[in-house]
Amino acid sequence: MRTPRLAGLGLATMATAALTLAGCGDGGSATPGASAPAPGSSATATASAGAADPAAVQALTNATTQLGTTSFKITASSGSGFKLTGAVDPTSGQGTVDVAASGPNAQLTVKTLLVGQDLYLQVPGITKAGTWTHVDVSRLPEGANVGLRPGQIDPVNTSKLLGSATDVHSTGGNSYAGTLDLTKAVGLAGVSQVTVDQTGAQAQRVPFTAGLDSQGRLAELTVQVPAVGGQAAQPLDVLYSDYGAPVTVTKPAASEVTEAPDNLYSSLGG
Repeated sequence: MRTPRLAGLGLATMATAALTLAGCGDGGSATPGASAPAPGSSATATASAGAADPAAVQALTNATTQLGTTSFKITASSGSGFKLTGAVDPTSGQGTVDVAASGPNAQLTVKTLLVGQDLYLQVPGITKAGTWTHVDVSRLPEGANVGLRPGQIDPVNTSKLLGSATDVHSTGGNSYAGTLDLTKAVGLAGVSQVTVDQTGAQAQRVPFTAGLDSQGRLAELTVQVPAVGGQAAQPLDVLYSDYGAPVTVTKPAASEVTEAPDNLYSSLGG
């Protein structure tokens, strides 16, 4: 079972790795982690010559900055084969993310739980039912994306993704549009090198739209990822909600935890 589209969508790489370890896939390419900006920092969207809209650029920059300073819920989907849901709090360094991935011959759900410096996974084929797999973060390759990890807590890495934006302009009200250079987002936004290579020159100008809520925070983002590898184009749709809502994560009991096996790290490029 091949899932090249999933391999380009952040945490879905973890699902692809799980399918591989379970004997259902070909491994794909590990994609780097998704990070939220540290409080007080931001990734600045840029505007290309001839299409500069400084107000729009500033609005998106302000919106992405808030993803690093307050809790929020996130839902991301691409077609019928990928759905991610999560609740994260960058200020306390904790969160949970579930990703459901499916293909012609299999489907699975991978769960990620972060409590401070401790990262836990539930991966079909690796984690026994009712338990968690504890990951040694120091053994994770720098770019390995498992949804959440200390210091990298936005599953879609929206700030870095929009940091590659050009042609940013307002489309009315709190809505904006522009293009993304995915060649600059590889390793930053869960976009695999395979996806970019197959997309070719189109990868440098991928359309996106974004909507902000009444307080200038991101409410939705749609990235028109081009068709690759013979698959139909499936936009990546991301929704943000519940800003400031408490996120409570409970560390699993020691009796429910086992250490990650070597093949988990090797599947992620370690």
